[in-house]
Amino acid sequence: MSAADILRLILDIASIALMATGLVFVLAGAIGVLRLPDFFTRMHAAGVTDTLGAELIIMALMLQAGFTLLSAKLLLIGFILFLTSPTATHAVANAAHRAGQKPLLSRHHPAHPREQSTGEDS
Repeated sequence: MSAADILRLILDIASIALMATGLVFVLAGAIGVLRLPDFFTRMHAAGVTDTLGAELIIMALMLQAGFTLLSAKLLLIGFILFLTSPTATHAVANAAHRAGQKPLLSRHHPAHPREQSTGEDS
């Protein structure tokens, strides 16, 4: 086995590991969208995990492409995705908040600051 074959094997193993890890994150985001209780937690699950999962998959594809023009294109796609995915998630969540969508709070609602006593009885 030559050094080139060993290097190719290492690149293939790293690519498979990145691809599998990205797949796990994307699946976790999909399950989170289906299982979480309200809109804002679903947006969080979709935004965070899908961005990371897609970035890991793109890195795996870059390893498979080697040092080519295709790898440069994948790098550009990854950079654009890294910028636009969190921005889009924030924009959608902000639009829902402005439209009056309220987050689902647990049964232990925190007291509003106006409702908290200052510790001094008047």
